[in-house]
Amino acid sequence: MTTSVRVTAPAPPHRRPAVGTTTLAARAAYVLRRNDLGTMTAAAPRLYPHMWSWDAAFISIGIAQLSVERAITELETLLAAQWSTGMLPHIVFSPQSTDYFPGPDRWGCAELAGAAPGAPETSGICQPPVHAIALQRIVETSRRGSAQDRFLADEFVDRAWAPLMNWHRWLAEQRDPRGTGRLTVHHGWESGMDNSPRWDSPYRGVVVGQALPPYRRRDTEFVADASHRPSDREYDRYLWLIEEMRQAGYDDARVREASSFAVQDVLMSAIFALACDALADLGDEGRGRRDDIRELRTWAERFRSGVTASLDPLTGLARDRDLRTGQWLGTQTLAGFAPILCGGLDQADERRMLALFDSEQWCGHPGLMAAVPPSASPAHPGFRPREYWRGPQWPVISWLFSWAFARRGWADRGACLREESLRLVADGTFAEYYDPFTGQPLGSLNQSWTAAVTLDWLC
Repeated sequence: MTTSVRVTAPAPPHRRPAVGTTTLAARAAYVLRRNDLGTMTAAAPRLYPHMWSWDAAFISIGIAQLSVERAITELETLLAAQWSTGMLPHIVFSPQSTDYFPGPDRWGCAELAGAAPGAPETSGICQPPVHAIALQRIVETSRRGSAQDRFLADEFVDRAWAPLMNWHRWLAEQRDPRGTGRLTVHHGWESGMDNSPRWDSPYRGVVVGQALPPYRRRDTEFVADASHRPSDREYDRYLWLIEEMRQAGYDDARVREASSFAVQDVLMSAIFALACDALADLGDEGRGRRDDIRELRTWAERFRSGVTASLDPLTGLARDRDLRTGQWLGTQTLAGFAPILCGGLDQADERRMLALFDSEQWCGHPGLMAAVPPSASPAHPGFRPREYWRGPQWPVISWLFSWAFARRGWADRGACLREESLRLVADGTFAEYYDPFTGQPLGSLNQSWTAAVTLDWLC
């Protein structure tokens, strides 16, 4: 296990004063309503004007506090874009906005992939499978509402069951064909953590070809400081991976062979184990789902085992694995805590991991404004407190840990993360992510999933 390293935090800049919880909840509700496009919610009003897969799941959790029916519509819109293979695409494009890059023309899914829907237009990759978790949370919220809410939620479980089973089966079979218990991603975007230090080594193996078409980024035009975003060199690699998938026609087997990027994602695998259990919990054996539930429990156990098998005895953290080089990736990012999300460690290893989570290298760092996990350890050489997934704190990730801790019976831990997270978002800007030392809101403001998890915490 690594030794504790103390990093001096900068002095806090001006930050909006905190607002009361009633006002905070009202502002969160306003953000969700303002970003509502009718049947989908834009991830953010300017920077992300479409539907993102795992955003939509978290967003539906918050919307359920306002309207169970509208939360169901959010997930239905995503499920309607499912590919015939079972994959849920990471972007569903709204026809109301063309001001985004890379847009549907760059992906070319409808013309190149026989499995892609003709409409709506989508991207050709996936994101973490948090959707069954969201569905379970919507059902829980409906139980506190009216009889109509309960009816709508139960009815939706019936409608969503087959699409979600197909999604889970695609992940288990196409992204873990050898049964390792770890899902493979073919792009950092699939992890949801685009430029995390986790991917530095695998991205170095991506050689951008001369055939990369020219492009103009739009993301750097909508943030105050472009240095907080991935670099142009990183973006070249992101887009080259899309070109490789286009050349493979987005065929799963061909992508596995051709993609320069193939990494077993330990955090995504832990989320999948959680989601399989969540979906199984929603099942009713009396409705002919006995075989499905058995399969879900088997997948959950397989991926718990795969996650725990990745534990690094030196750092005490779980590791990703680069399939192109065969190397374990021992970066100190929050993904290393995947086993305490899904369980499976023996008691001694779990105690050590929880102690590390609480230590000065992570949530107990004396410079943190809020005691929630930063995306990378301040003790890590690649730590950047203001650069996207290289150090900032993300409320949506804190929600996931808080929810998982409560589910595992660690009510006090879950409540602590909730309270600390509410301190972070208390200025009411609902930023995409926050400087862990100063609490300064960074990235896009009025981010839908930040507003959504805040509303769920407050209700």
